[in-house]
Amino acid sequence: MTDNRVTIRRAVESDEPALLDIELTAWDASSGFPSMTEGERAGFFSDRSGPDAHLVAVLDDRVVGYIRLQDKYRFREGAGVLAVNGLAVAVDARGHGIGSALLTAVTEEAERRGARKITLHVHSSNTVARRLYERHGYQVEGTHPREFLIDGEEVDSLTLAKFL
Repeated sequence: MTDNRVTIRRAVESDEPALLDIELTAWDASSGFPSMTEGERAGFFSDRSGPDAHLVAVLDDRVVGYIRLQDKYRFREGAGVLAVNGLAVAVDARGHGIGSALLTAVTEEAERRGARKITLHVHSSNTVARRLYERHGYQVEGTHPREFLIDGEEVDSLTLAKFL
């Protein structure tokens, strides 16, 4: 159930430190890539992925999660297909319906943009995320067997999609 103290809004530049902290602590080998969180990182936002590509979840005046929504393709034939290129919730804020609230908000944003489809990738080992996506209407569109080698284990990547 969604916590009524959770609000979703568009990210702003001042969210960057909180988002970087979430990015560096929310992922583990079942959900992300350990190599991506090693070492120092200067910031969260990039040229292709600025504040305008992110919705953030705020719980009790604290940024506790994000979802990144971008055009999947940069050519007109792919217009209307959006990609979720990251969804993360702070470890200590899980269990408040934040992931669900972010997925609901991203569907509303996609519909506002006139999208026809939202797509995403998830590790086959990330059963919690897979169940969340399925509850929000995402279906497996494809499997990429043995796509990644994470901590010595081969991991399939799944492509999921939701048609609007």
